[in-house]
Amino acid sequence: MRVSSGAQEATAVDIRLENTEVVSQEEVSLEQKNVDYSAERKQTLQARYTYGTIFLITNLMAWFVRDYGQKVLPQLHYPTACGTEGHDCFRTLGVLRVSLGCFIFFFLMFLTTSKTRKLFQVRNTWHSRWWAFKFFLFAVSVTVPFFFSPDFIQLYGEFARVGAGIFLILQLVSVIQFIHWWNNYWMPDKERKQSCSLGLLMSTIFYIASICGIVSMYPLYAQRLLCTLNIFFITWTAILLIVMMVVSLHSKVNRGLLSSGIMASYIVFLCWSAIRSEPATSKCNTHKPVNGNGDWTTIVGFLIAICAIVMATFSTGIDSKSFQFRKDEVQQEDDIPYTYGFFHLVFSLGAMYFAMLFISWNLNNSARKWSIDVGWASTWVKIVNEWFAATIYLWTLISPVVIQNKVMDHVEPVQQIDESAMP
Repeated sequence: MRVSSGAQEATAVDIRLENTEVVSQEEVSLEQKNVDYSAERKQTLQARYTYGTIFLITNLMAWFVRDYGQKVLPQLHYPTACGTEGHDCFRTLGVLRVSLGCFIFFFLMFLTTSKTRKLFQVRNTWHSRWWAFKFFLFAVSVTVPFFFSPDFIQLYGEFARVGAGIFLILQLVSVIQFIHWWNNYWMPDKERKQSCSLGLLMSTIFYIASICGIVSMYPLYAQRLLCTLNIFFITWTAILLIVMMVVSLHSKVNRGLLSSGIMASYIVFLCWSAIRSEPATSKCNTHKPVNGNGDWTTIVGFLIAICAIVMATFSTGIDSKSFQFRKDEVQQEDDIPYTYGFFHLVFSLGAMYFAMLFISWNLNNSARKWSIDVGWASTWVKIVNEWFAATIYLWTLISPVVIQNKVMDHVEPVQQIDESAMP
């Protein structure tokens, strides 16, 4: 009996050791998976900046082709597509050709990564690796449009106007979602009194900046009574600012001043940018026409504008959560950190958007050197964008109240019918 008992004890010890080894192996395997997920996620996050760099390089290529391509590269063109002197591959059509190449590259990336869900899928590897092949694909995509006929490029230009408009709408939704997030983050909280005071301070700063912007635009761009269009733009922007403030403070809305203050600053900026985009020959534009090479302020402003295009495209591309129908989806450990398909789709639309800025939304006239988004077409695009932004924002404020009232109106008749049916 003692021998049998000792054998049982030895067997139990062996079983415990085996269980301990299995548990330790599972822990090591789990830790290894966590390390693998972390490294893979880090690589996919870094890939975003590489795509952003490619987009920046494409913007600079479009500018170079527009302003200096015909002088520096007079013989590097395909006569059948570009004409005898290459006119159809530089200036406006040159920008559209570079834009088309950028669109082709990112649209192909959209098609090949649109259904990626997990970090260790083949599509994820294609998104974050294989850079040598993708650089080759990008070079081919940008080169091929220079062999297309001018009529086809003009047709793409018309299509690009629509794509650029869609991009502006996506950017606007992203901006409004960010404003609401910021407002919710700084909302008054009993446990965070400091956040409440900072939120009040920031809302005051935004409103002061908006009012100063409105006041300063009158003497700068509406000095004469003949500048009726500019007076209308500025005055209507001031009215929109007041309406947003009143609606935000209404007892049924009660959203505070921070979000409306940020939105007010945004629409004032759009109004200022629209008036700045008026042609230099306009009687109400105080800026002198840009010379052939551009002074240093023009060059710096141009480079800042290019960086702003890239940043706007990048920030909209990574903000796929603002466009999800379901906000309560739980993020798994092996899920991708952002939606690759949406990211590349936004960059493909951004390719159309930068083309419109470089040619000032006009397919017939060539823009001046070192200029971007200048002309009456650009002015009206920004003004319409401002009005649309204010309309969408006001709707986000009043829509919960409208929906609630409709629900209450629907519930009350049902209650009345139930009460009348009771004996």
